[in-house]
Amino acid sequence: MLGLLKPSAYGLHYFEAGREWSVQFPAYRAVKFDAVRKGECWLMVDGMPEPHRLVEGDCFLLTNGHPFVLASDPTLPPRDASEALVRHEDGVTRCGAGGECLLVGVHYAFSGDHAGLLFGSLPPVVPADAASSEAAVLRWALELFAAEMRDGRPGGQLAAEHLAHIMLIQTLRLHMASRETLPMGWLAALGDAQLSAVLGALHGDIRRRWTLDSMARTAGMSRSAFAEKFRRVLGSTPADYLTRWRMQVAGDRLCGSDRTVAMVADEVGYESEAAFSTAFKRVHGRSPRAHRQAAQPALGGQDVAPAES
Repeated sequence: MLGLLKPSAYGLHYFEAGREWSVQFPAYRAVKFDAVRKGECWLMVDGMPEPHRLVEGDCFLLTNGHPFVLASDPTLPPRDASEALVRHEDGVTRCGAGGECLLVGVHYAFSGDHAGLLFGSLPPVVPADAASSEAAVLRWALELFAAEMRDGRPGGQLAAEHLAHIMLIQTLRLHMASRETLPMGWLAALGDAQLSAVLGALHGDIRRRWTLDSMARTAGMSRSAFAEKFRRVLGSTPADYLTRWRMQVAGDRLCGSDRTVAMVADEVGYESEAAFSTAFKRVHGRSPRAHRQAAQPALGGQDVAPAES
């Protein structure tokens, strides 16, 4: 899944504030990762029941693009970001006087629609407390990311992309390890030994002629028990999941290479180009060729949300 994300645009942002302040940030299209480098503040996100206190060294991932508030006091009425923030030449966006609180982070935008498959089952905020070993790794990766983005050394863009992936992986690991039970969805399936074995096998051999029987054997379960558990946790039948995954991989290969439609169809397990095209259109809403043509203007990257946060 992470291999399909491929950040199409990402950047570094700094946010500094002092005294009494509260800023309302609008909805955004990117995924945001931040660390508190100095001071403390409160984070409030639409869909999160309670304010979350952040102290120096804390990290957090904002996953769903919902509006959010950063504040020195959660009881203060927030000001709109367009009015409260001033972006300075040193690359720091500031609110109010002084520099009592400083956040640094990275925002990601992803090509295609794969991000929803991964982030759709996450809560609005995935935190990493300062004292945790995961937070130490995240802060280390973020500092290296900032250096690569700032210094312009050879290979810097590629290094920054890999560091961005490290931050995502570590945050997801922390979220999975910190929850005794995960809500229904893809991450919940990864946390289940039986379903994780099947997902690993499906993703590792997408061309194989998978059947319900062969999937159930991989899970070490009966057909009926496996089918019921798969539907309950992932919200779809095994066959529907496999088709959707094949079409996600196919869409990525069509847009990222000069393979023919027939070649891609064979690589994802279809002997018939016609059957492949029918399945592709059902998932993506357009034919494989139309999908490839639509992606051509976007190959240079996408815009990302403002980086004030």
